[in-house]
Amino acid sequence: MTGVLRTIAEFRAELDRRRAAGASAGFVPTMGALHDGHRALIARAAAGNDVVAVSIFVNPLQFGAGEDLDRYPRDLDADLKVCAEEGAHLVFAPAQAEMWPVPPAVRVSAGPFGELLEGAARPGHMDGVATVVAKLLNAAGPCRAYFGRKDAQQLALVTRMVADLAFPVEIVPCDTVREPDGLALSSRNAYLEPEERAAAPALYAALRAGLDAFRAGATDPDAIEAAAAGRLAAEPRFIPDYVRLADPERFERPAAAAPGHVLAAAARLGSTRLIDNVML
Repeated sequence: MTGVLRTIAEFRAELDRRRAAGASAGFVPTMGALHDGHRALIARAAAGNDVVAVSIFVNPLQFGAGEDLDRYPRDLDADLKVCAEEGAHLVFAPAQAEMWPVPPAVRVSAGPFGELLEGAARPGHMDGVATVVAKLLNAAGPCRAYFGRKDAQQLALVTRMVADLAFPVEIVPCDTVREPDGLALSSRNAYLEPEERAAAPALYAALRAGLDAFRAGATDPDAIEAAAAGRLAAEPRFIPDYVRLADPERFERPAAAAPGHVLAAAARLGSTRLIDNVML
């Protein structure tokens, strides 16, 4: 793997040079604190492309007031080790001053995505995601970009943005990676105290209860959401933000459940906010 690239100009020039030589490019945007879910994304990119680039940047635009920007885990040396082990060739790790030398006056609007679920729970979050991903994809240029399904609303937003704004990018969705007890891997899992970690799989169990209701014949979104919410309520340490059925493209609530719809949930466990989803 080459050394770490710190500027947009270096990152763009290196990928352009490799594409000019005939290489296909895979790109994995991350905020660092890499875990096995990120490993899976990098490995998937390495399996399908000649050159793999990973970005590591904690984006302040997607954190709201009072959120965990300052304490978000950062360990570049450990992240570089993961990238090397999984076959990444380039790592783009810009400083804040490189990405946002001044606060951006022009931002990408998430549109309806910014008003639903994560957008409603975290005002401004989805706009911040759209803006940084647009900038990263613009820096990377033509590529395949790999995103996990755990952040299903983010995946839907980025896929629609790329289509609507004609980015020369193919978005590749990748399955959620889980611990043996079902907890979806997340950098924020490191915040959990031991007793909270023991309770955390209840979020996935709740989503599975909603999925079981669908498989048993329920198509009313109220019934499916109630099955999931009821199971989550059995773990009183969780404080739910939402449990919602959504279509996978626009993330609006459907009139009736159907295969391919997403049952998504967000809940707080102590000081940690967890999100997860299952596809019907």
